This record gives sequence, C-alpha cells and structure tokens, in this order.
Amino acid sequence: MSLPEDEERLLPLAQRWPRASKFLLSGWAATVAELATFPLDLTKTRLQMQGEAALARLGDSARESAPYRGMVRTALGIVQEEGFLKLWQGVTPAIYRHIVYSGGRMVTYEHLREVVFGKSEDKHYPLWKSVIGGMMAGVVGQFLANPTDLVKVQMQMEGKRKLEGKPLRFRGVHHAFAKILSEGGIRGLWAGWVPNIQRAALVNMGDLTTYDTVKHYLVLNTPLEDNIMTHGLSSLCSGLVASILGTPADVIKSRIMNQPRDKQGRGLLYKSSTDCLIQAVQGEGFMSLYKGFLPSWLRMVTSGFSFFCFCLLCT
Repeated sequence: MSLPEDEERLLPLAQRWPRASKFLLSGWAATVAELATFPLDLTKTRLQMQGEAALARLGDSARESAPYRGMVRTALGIVQEEGFLKLWQGVTPAIYRHIVYSGGRMVTYEHLREVVFGKSEDKHYPLWKSVIGGMMAGVVGQFLANPTDLVKVQMQMEGKRKLEGKPLRFRGVHHAFAKILSEGGIRGLWAGWVPNIQRAALVNMGDLTTYDTVKHYLVLNTPLEDNIMTHGLSSLCSGLVASILGTPADVIKSRIMNQPRDKQGRGLLYKSSTDCLIQAVQGEGFMSLYKGFLPSWLRMVTSGFSFFCFCLLCT
C-alpha cells in the first residue's frame, strides 16, 4: 500500500529511496574499510608478483635478483626502500573500485535476496540462494569495476619498477586511465576481466554465504546476539573461506593485469588466464597460486568487519 504524497515527503531519505541510500552507504563503508586495510592489499599484490617465472622468457633479471620475502618483510621493505606513504600507493583507484564494486555488489545481492529469490516461510534465507546470489552479485560488481582494478594493480607495482630501474608507466591515476585507453581502447580497460570475475564469484560465494550462515548459526545456537562480537566471528570465518577459494584466481588476475604489453595492448607474457595458470604451476609450483594468502585473509577479515560495523552504525 503506497503512502500519500505528502506523507511520503516527510519520510527520511533512506526510506524514500532505500536502494540509492544503500548504494551510497555501501560506498562510504567501502571507502573507510579500503583506507584502513590498503597496506595489506599492496603487500598482497607485491607478494603475488614475487618470483614470477614467466619473466624469464623476456630476459628479466628481477626474478633471480629479488629475494623472497614474507608479508612482514615485504611491508617493512616498502617502508624502508620507498617510504611509509607508499603503503597507500594506488589507493585512489582502489577507492573508485570499491565504491563501484561494493555498492553494486551489495545492492545486487539485496535485490536478489528480497525480490528475486525471497526468504522462506520461517524468514530464513536458504544456503543455496545465498550461494547463487553471492556469486551473481560479485560478478556484476566486479565486471563494472574492472577498469579501476586494472589501474590499481599497475600503480601498486610502480614503486617496485622504480627500484628495479625501470621507467614509470604513469604520472597519476587519470593519466593511467588515459594511457591504457589510448593503447588498448575500451577493451584494454577490461584486461584480466575473466579471472577477475572468477575471483569475485568465488570470493563472494565464500564471503557472503559464510557470513550469513555463521551469523545465523551463532544467533540461534549460542548465547551471542546480533552484535559486534557476532559480526567479528562471522567476518573471521567468511574471510578464511573467501581467501581459500579466491586467492588462486586473484594471483592470475594480478599477473595478467600487470604484464607488459605491446603497442596493440596485447600481453607479452600470457595468452590467457589458463596460460598464466599453467606457467605459474609449472614454473613455481602449485603453492604459487596462494602467494599473498595471509595478507589477503587479514584484509578480508578487517575490511569485512569494519564494513558491516560501519553499516550498522549508520542505520
């Protein structure tokens, strides 16, 4: 039943435009979480590129000369060699990316849950619906945000290029978008989109579904209520599952996005995501697909926890 026009105007904006409000709230929450956890994301990307076997085909000596580092040593190395603020190198396109990705993902997921699938008679949302809804929401959000993800990954590697004596590719965020567009066209902005949406589908399947399932279980079967403790435990579990499922695709995505390209925008190291997968496993071993796992998990836990807590505080 619709409200009279005069009464509708008196409603808060969040009630008058619920989906637009949820998109804006998701964008703000994602920005706060991104700023807080970005050093972990930068460290993760650097670890994913470490020891890249395919570079040997181009005669690149970086693979042999660079020592292997763990998460802490990599982060400390960035601070010592590049400066403290370089831990946030690439944060601007990352914020662009999360505004588009997180907002689109949450709105799509809520729409699928409330309108398309609907809840059961006991008001519980079945697991299989969470799985499908989470994967579809992640794919839609990530495909839209791919250009910003591409720029983010490449800018995160600029500091390492400088240390290796290589020329910098970009002067800034907008120059990066313009250069990629001029060299590869619109299609160039979606380089690496296949493993990117594969990662998004797997991460969201693990993240959203595990989060909802664990929270529902804790509220119904433990003394815990729907509070910060419950959200923290749910984020811990969902981040672990999402990282296990999504890290291999994330490694492939980052390497394809960062690979050198010819004047036509074609990659010089990998023909496809499958080719990248095969080269990584053959040249570095299966566990190379889990490079950057620890910072990825920690980031998902802290980012997811702060994201949902921020949404709770603002609603």
